[in-house]
Order: sequence, then structure tokens, then C-alpha cells
Amino acid sequence: MRPVVSALLFILTLPAAALAQSPGSCTSPESHQFDFWVGRWEVFPAAHPETKVADSLIEKLYGDCAVRENWMPLTGSGGGSFSAWVPDKKTWRQTWVAAGGFADFTGGWNGKAMVIEGVWPQPGHPDQITRMTYTPRPDGSVEQAGQTSDDGGKTWQPGFDFIYIHPKP
Repeated sequence: MRPVVSALLFILTLPAAALAQSPGSCTSPESHQFDFWVGRWEVFPAAHPETKVADSLIEKLYGDCAVRENWMPLTGSGGGSFSAWVPDKKTWRQTWVAAGGFADFTGGWNGKAMVIEGVWPQPGHPDQITRMTYTPRPDGSVEQAGQTSDDGGKTWQPGFDFIYIHPKP
């Protein structure tokens, strides 16, 4: 229950924290580094591009200070995240919330992709670290690749690899 309360507090205070920032702080180049992900998407596994697995709506909200994800899988339960540039820490923060709990990630733009990581507990792996890399592609799609580590980040294994594609009109 405590992790869920922490996640809810982050989500509920995100707009207030954004408003409390100095005027114009959400117009910095850093606060727009995740804008390539904003939009309506159909999501496909990279290994099976013919098989749609989800829809996802990514919105820029709260005076352009937050990116909200609405993950809507075709099967199973959905979830969502809030991401925001934290100027005083010079980092991006994302909190993911779903029926199974929540996870906090931090990271930033590496010049080619947004890379964030954090502990995302999984059944049998309570301390598993997940690294997510969001890469804008030349065709306008976005690749979201996940890697996991069960040894504190010494070694990494592939986790998931999704391609976000704008729906055809």
C-alpha cells in the first residue's frame, strides 16, 4: 500500500510542482526532449510487426511540464505514466502506475534517445532494474526497448521491444 500511496502523491503533486517552478521553466530545451513520443500510437512488438498489442495515447499536459502516457493493451490491464523534466536535478523522472503497483525511473536524453531506469519489481525479482530506451526513428515511429538486470546493473538481458506507429487515417 505504501508504494501506491507514494506513486499517487507524485502524480497528484506533479501539476503543483510544475506550477511552482519558475516562469518559463517548462520552455527549456530539456523539458521538450520527450516531445517526440507525444501522439496517438498503435504498438507492435519489433519481432512481430504484424501483431498489434496495444494502443497508447501520449499527451503533453500541465503547461507543457508533463508527459502523460495512457497504455491500453488489447489484452490484460492497462496502466500509465507521468514523466517530467526536473530542472534542479537536471534529470527526467517517470512514474509508472498499473494494477500491479508502480515504479519510478530517472534518466535523460543521451543525444539519440531518452534512456531511463529504475527498480521495477517483478514476480520472483523484487529488486529487478529496468532500463527503457525510447528512440525516435526516421519514419516518425518510436522504438521503446527494455532491458532488465537482476544483479544491480552488472549485466543486462533483453526485456521487451515495441514499435509505436501513428495509426493510418
